[in-house]
Amino acid sequence: MTMRRFILELGAGTDLHGGDYTKAAKRAIDDAIRHSSLGFARALGRDPQSMQVKVTIGVQEPEQVDADALARGLAHGPISVAVTHGGLDVPDEATGDKAVIASAAVEVWMDV
Repeated sequence: MTMRRFILELGAGTDLHGGDYTKAAKRAIDDAIRHSSLGFARALGRDPQSMQVKVTIGVQEPEQVDADALARGLAHGPISVAVTHGGLDVPDEATGDKAVIASAAVEVWMDV
């Protein structure tokens, strides 16, 4: 059998105050999967835990993201989270605060 990607969902999330990259990444994942239902696994007679979920997050400071916390927030199958440079920081020079924007790609793979 061969692993095939069945789903690719994209999302964006923000933390408007405080620059919390993990919070922005979680919101990006939620945005990506908000309208998805993974009923296809059961329709194929497969256990949803047999799906592999690969998440890629893009933020300006990847080392600030708690990838384990993001993985714990997802429900099905083995989950991998990779964090890379991307997204956008929007500084507020008047207050020293910044808004951060994270991008997420959520892929669901299955052996077929």
